[in-house]
Amino acid sequence: MTRILIIEDNHDLATGLANNLEIEGFTVDVVHDGPEGLDRARSADPALVILDLALPSLDGYKVLSTLRSEGNDVPVLILTARTEEADKVRGFRYGADDYVTKPFGLLELLSRVSALLRRANAGTRGRTMNGDRIRVGDIEIRPGTHDVFRRGFPVALRPKEFELLMALIRRHGDIVTRLELLQEVWGYDAEVVSRTVDTHIAELRRKIEDDPANPRHLMTVRKVGYRFRME
Repeated sequence: MTRILIIEDNHDLATGLANNLEIEGFTVDVVHDGPEGLDRARSADPALVILDLALPSLDGYKVLSTLRSEGNDVPVLILTARTEEADKVRGFRYGADDYVTKPFGLLELLSRVSALLRRANAGTRGRTMNGDRIRVGDIEIRPGTHDVFRRGFPVALRPKEFELLMALIRRHGDIVTRLELLQEVWGYDAEVVSRTVDTHIAELRRKIEDDPANPRHLMTVRKVGYRFRME
């Protein structure tokens, strides 16, 4: 069975969420502080981690950044009361795959959990090793190995950032709406509303554009979505 790890210091919330996930057929581990959560994430090999930020002893940011620095790419969904845009950007920059604020709707949360698991499984099945390369300006992308280079130097993209980049490139410069990107990259249903796309675009620009404020490739189409200029 698919194992989910919940790292949440609110015992009632963690228990209620675990019960609902178990009803959906998942195996669930629950821990209530940062150090134990980090240890369990290392030892239990969960398919997904649901992570609070305000944890005792070791906060969620530190748990997340430590996992990523160790090369652990387990999907992480941050579940927190922190609603500021800066907190979301920091979470994504440290390697979070999704960010949900409290209070939350249970059905939406379950939808996001399922979407993250589907994307993780699809990504594992879809990896190939080949010599194909895509060159756009001074950017080189190797889809088979998920490597990205800028002026010959490697660019460290998180899995979702790479998938977002490829989703835009596959459209050959056509406009892609936020909803289409949410569905293609995150697997969300139409009713799910999120600023996830905008936050990931901002981080992607920071990594591959010379001037993120005046991008050459990752273009915003006002009130519609984004396009990748193949020039």
